[in-house]
Amino acid sequence: MADEPQYTEQLYIDGEWRDGDDTIAVRDLADGGTVANVAAASSEQAEDALAAAATAQEAMRETTPVERAEWLESIADDLEARADEFAEMIVREAGKPISAASGAPPSAARRFRFAAAEARDLSRTYGEYREGSTPGHEGWTAIVKPEPIGTVLCIAPYNYPLQTTTLQIAPALAAGNSVVLKPSSKTPTTAALLTDVITSAVDLPEGAVNFVPGHSREIGDTLAGDSRVDTIAMTGSSGAGTHVAKESGMVNLVMELGGNAPAIIFPDAALEDAAGACTAGSVKFGGQRCSAVSRVLAHESVHDELVKRIRLTMEGWVVGDLFEEETDFGPLIDEDHAKEVKELIDDAVADGADLVLGGERDGAFVEPTVLANVPQDAEIIHKEQFGPVAAVTTFEEEGEAIDLANADKYALDASVFTTDHDRAMRVAHKIDAGGVRINGAPSHGLGDIPFGGNDASGINREGIHAAIEQMLRKKSIIL
Repeated sequence: MADEPQYTEQLYIDGEWRDGDDTIAVRDLADGGTVANVAAASSEQAEDALAAAATAQEAMRETTPVERAEWLESIADDLEARADEFAEMIVREAGKPISAASGAPPSAARRFRFAAAEARDLSRTYGEYREGSTPGHEGWTAIVKPEPIGTVLCIAPYNYPLQTTTLQIAPALAAGNSVVLKPSSKTPTTAALLTDVITSAVDLPEGAVNFVPGHSREIGDTLAGDSRVDTIAMTGSSGAGTHVAKESGMVNLVMELGGNAPAIIFPDAALEDAAGACTAGSVKFGGQRCSAVSRVLAHESVHDELVKRIRLTMEGWVVGDLFEEETDFGPLIDEDHAKEVKELIDDAVADGADLVLGGERDGAFVEPTVLANVPQDAEIIHKEQFGPVAAVTTFEEEGEAIDLANADKYALDASVFTTDHDRAMRVAHKIDAGGVRINGAPSHGLGDIPFGGNDASGINREGIHAAIEQMLRKKSIIL
């Protein structure tokens, strides 16, 4: 790495790139040093972005679904053309191995194409024709027309800085809305590159897309609390989501927040498959995923064998240079977060858990870790760890497993491993979660399956189709 950062990025407000009042120095997690200096917006600049988005609403409302679909296809083409640039940046600022980061650009491009297809189908999918059905209204007819809701505030996370951001922006544009994008201050450069792709690929109305990276303490409440925002699409922690909801007032909320996904392993499960799924579900991207398998609830009769298989599988995960294709695993987003994960591991061991593998920390790196015989009341069983830990605890009866799965404030995802179809469906129905995967780690495709949680895990569902529903309003024209 050169001494100077590779990238210097500005804000994008009202059709222009602008300097910020401050700068975010983005750490290079692959080689050390600083990979980018990204402008940080002030509260006044956030206000400018909101004003620009509000002004652009009229022009956006006049665009046709066909026109917007063509935009989205063009964005997908240009994103694919710059795939290598995006992949390198995701490795550097998010610490994701190249073997995983290289899949992000084509995945994001497919999401834009999915949104293009939805845009072309807006009137048929989201529109309605109604006839009067009550006495005195027999001759009435009505067209229920979908319209853009207005301005969508997109609050993106650090863990999937391209795919999740796309999952917010693509539906917003497909529905004909203006966008204000606030990326994570830990991974703003990928969002800057995406903004450049969007604004270079198509001739959008000025103010239709605005990019305002910055510190949440400076601009978060300015953005979330403004009456010009009509929908907030957010992926983040439960605490941050709760704060945004308190500030936002009467807006549509599409929030995918924290998770603590249980994987329930019954005695008749295919243990080799379950071990592989639980390992990947726990340590993929260091466990820094809301849908990560955070706790493994194993029937007492298979606990020891399952732990053995998870350990053998996890030992095969390669730690190394993030730009080597064989590397599976890298650092966490920063040292402070790594310290929190290490503390949860140590507390579990102090409570009586067996440390089977890993457990050590070096800076921002936490070893892939297996904990066995974790007490059911250990904090790591009930808290979103966001770390590379397979924490295995036991249960005796089906009802006990369900109660334990439902015993905390999170209700995002879960997995059930069994070869008994009736049991799988029975347990899936009783688990409080936005999604339950049978015989696999939580997964939701490219946005075709609605993704989101209950309780502290969020409100409404993201996904291309599901998000568009929250980014439209309906007008009834009665004849």
